[in-house]
Amino acid sequence: MPSTSPKKAVVIGAGAAGLATAALLSCEGYEVTVVEKNEGIGGRAGDLCDKGFRWDTGPSWYLMPDAFEHFFALLGSTVEQEYGLEDMQPAYRLFAETHPTQAAERIDVPSDPIALANYFESIEPGAGEKLKKYLASASTVYRIAVERFLYTNFTSLGPLLHRDVLGRLSTLAKLLTQSLHAMVNERFQDHRLRQILSYPAVFLSSRPEETPSMYHLMSHTDIVQGVRYPTKGFTGVMEAIYRHALIRNARFLFNTAVLEITTSNVRRRLPQRKKLARTTGVLIRHSDGSKEHLRADIVVSCADLHHTETQLLPQHLRSYDSDYFSRRNPGVGTVVVLAGVTGSLPQLKHHNLFFSQNWTTDFDAVFRTDTSDVASESIYVSMPSHTDPHVAPPGHENLFILIPVSAQLDIGHGNAYGHTESESVRAIAEHAIESIAHKAGIPDLSSRIIVHKTIGPADFADRYHAWLGGSIGPAHTLRQSAFFRGRNVSQKVKNLYYAGATTVPGVGIPMCLISAENVIKRLRGDTSAGPLPEPLNPHRASI
Repeated sequence: MPSTSPKKAVVIGAGAAGLATAALLSCEGYEVTVVEKNEGIGGRAGDLCDKGFRWDTGPSWYLMPDAFEHFFALLGSTVEQEYGLEDMQPAYRLFAETHPTQAAERIDVPSDPIALANYFESIEPGAGEKLKKYLASASTVYRIAVERFLYTNFTSLGPLLHRDVLGRLSTLAKLLTQSLHAMVNERFQDHRLRQILSYPAVFLSSRPEETPSMYHLMSHTDIVQGVRYPTKGFTGVMEAIYRHALIRNARFLFNTAVLEITTSNVRRRLPQRKKLARTTGVLIRHSDGSKEHLRADIVVSCADLHHTETQLLPQHLRSYDSDYFSRRNPGVGTVVVLAGVTGSLPQLKHHNLFFSQNWTTDFDAVFRTDTSDVASESIYVSMPSHTDPHVAPPGHENLFILIPVSAQLDIGHGNAYGHTESESVRAIAEHAIESIAHKAGIPDLSSRIIVHKTIGPADFADRYHAWLGGSIGPAHTLRQSAFFRGRNVSQKVKNLYYAGATTVPGVGIPMCLISAENVIKRLRGDTSAGPLPEPLNPHRASI
């Protein structure tokens, strides 16, 4: 008689994808254990606290609200029940460089497409109408992406044969082969307008020249849908997903490292066998140094794909080998500064973008590999204390400064996690603070910083096993998008699955939530396109 005991699942990593996968697998009836090498949840979307300040250490732009709404609906909840959301108005403040020796021009970019179109028109006659058409296209492509391409494992041609796709084949082909840079530049002439529409490439860990214009859909997320701030930042979002995993009895092991994904039935490939082996679980090392084998029927690795393949599996069981990764683009690295500042900073809004006039040089600095001390002059600054009084003591401001750099380990560590700050990280951080002070008109900024923490590429590698210390994930170039990005299941180990920013569908918290849902669809044998029905009704495929 078949066993009625629940199937066991091990999830590697308690970042956004790991938490989401744990919650959904628990809904499906699996007995879930999550193994996390660090001390708490969130992964890159973690936080740090010191002297009354609290910083989110990773994502800070709450985009694609429909992805969050759908995810919590799968769990029988709503975003409103989990955390509050505040609309950002303006969406962000842009500091556009006009001359290196002068303070930058301040532009408040509204969370309103009509108001933004009016601004475009005031700068460049005809640009307002062009923006409306651009955003209409972005909204259409976004809808098609959600309905046909994001919530699918591409195990069937069905998503590609829908009339939405077939009727737009020539348009979609051009959007895939033309760069975002080219699409924007052929429509707009003013460098400020071009930068507003091209910068979302950074959210995709890429550069506008190498990002398919398909991703102009990102302008739907920040301009049409608008920018919001969740209560407690992304820490609050992670805590909400964590609660859902816990109430469904998922077990979490923190400060515990996965040493190996264990397998059985290893043998030479036979014609009738699609896999070389079947996963049996994971070998872990607890914080006291003791080792244990956790048996599992399925393993979902939400760790960096490069780490999973090259460190947790033997060479003959790797679906993606070193040669594969040598041909891939690891995306953007970053140096992060977490600063606590005394006094107010009325010059800044919640989200602030500092753009240099010639940002081609900035992207060259980020994507070149022959130097470790060149950083982008285009910088992102978040000041959540503008919106949330709980992230800084009264009379103080909280700054999160993100400086894009190349994904290189030799840039080194910051000081946020107990390492000695490297000279490169220190120099990059100091230069960024000087640049912000100059462009925003805050001459005493450096002297007002009372807490100063930094994070470098080596910290991302140490804490999250990030390939080459990348901070976001592999770049969304044409060769690394959609079905070209890889598969969320091992080709050589049965019942080993992948989720997270380093696999399909891509980078960012919404994509991590979708990747968790796609694991459920893979387990069910669901070949449909589009999100699963809400709420999630347990339906586990045989394994």
